[in-house]
Amino acid sequence: MADISTIAKQFVDYYYKTFSEGRANLKALYRDNSMLTFEGIPIQGAVAIIEKLEALPFAKVQHKVTTLDAQPSSPAVSSLIVSVTGLLLVDDSENPLNFSQVFQLIPEGTTYYVFNDIFRLNYG
Repeated sequence: MADISTIAKQFVDYYYKTFSEGRANLKALYRDNSMLTFEGIPIQGAVAIIEKLEALPFAKVQHKVTTLDAQPSSPAVSSLIVSVTGLLLVDDSENPLNFSQVFQLIPEGTTYYVFNDIFRLNYG
């Protein structure tokens, strides 16, 4: 099995590339028991999560990752906690927004799915 840092980087690169190219394509990463907390609002299930992501009020988005940390999240299962901080550029704005996002990835076959996803803009 690849090491945790490699898995986390591959996941984050894929997630944000897919997010910018077509948010609907992220549905394959979530399950009915997945939960997204977006700016304090909990959303459960792949369909509801993708509806929320597609309804966000911008057309173009770019995530610039500043930090990426990963840890195992269970001694019994090869699950991971992935913490990301970075800058978010939306539409044609020249003022990036600071964000943080935490994923809990659960193994499924030879890949992982997102069980938990917490997203926050960081103001201040």
